Amino acid sequence: MMRLATLSPGLPEIFLAPQGEGPSAGESCVFVRLSQCNLHCIWCDTPYTWNFTGTDFQHRDDRLDAPAKFDRAIETIDVDLDELVADLTSRPCRRLVLTGGEPLLQQRALGALCTRLKTVDLRWVIEIETNGTLAPKGDVLAWVDQFNVSPKLHHSGNPLALRRKDSILADYARDPRAVFKFVVQCSRDLDEINDIVGAVQMPAQRVWLMPEGTDSKTLCARMGWIREACAAYGYQASDRLQIHAHGDTRGT
Repeated sequence: MMRLATLSPGLPEIFLAPQGEGPSAGESCVFVRLSQCNLHCIWCDTPYTWNFTGTDFQHRDDRLDAPAKFDRAIETIDVDLDELVADLTSRPCRRLVLTGGEPLLQQRALGALCTRLKTVDLRWVIEIETNGTLAPKGDVLAWVDQFNVSPKLHHSGNPLALRRKDSILADYARDPRAVFKFVVQCSRDLDEINDIVGAVQMPAQRVWLMPEGTDSKTLCARMGWIREACAAYGYQASDRLQIHAHGDTRGT
């Protein structure tokens, strides 16, 4: 059993779309969005995976008169592994992106899913999007083809001790399957990024800088200096193609 987010009540968030970010941008993918996260970024674009009624987490959409909380019963659905495998294998695409939330909170179920898919068809290419605070183990470590690791910076609002796990990031840095995607808001973020990159010895060619933003105007305004920074430090620049195409919507 896996706990997924929902597109609408009772409908798990599973969808076919081009990857909009990072090294796989433009590739057709099947996305599966898992619910729950161990970090709570104030600017998160999927707060419905963690900002549930009854929690004291904070998000920028919260207001004192009407906190933007979500009903856990409506926003989550438990999906049987057999049903999920049947759904995925019925689709024409064989590139899977497991996203969240934080997928590695459900690592045992993820490992079983990856094993089942690869056993049925070795053409599957499996990506996991993770915040870099949890180490992959067992079948996840054995079967996943690409780890899209997104360490969170100070502007995420998460305490340093929770968001930065250098020993885990160093293990990812030594794994050629891992790429690193930093969400950035301003040029001051570069000092923190460079510190992390140096501390855990991330190869610069596997580091991507991506603007934080949920509208095209914001993304375009930030991409200019991001491209300059990437040229200066040998990093890669990532846009958010899904935002330009669809805006900040689910299932894209």
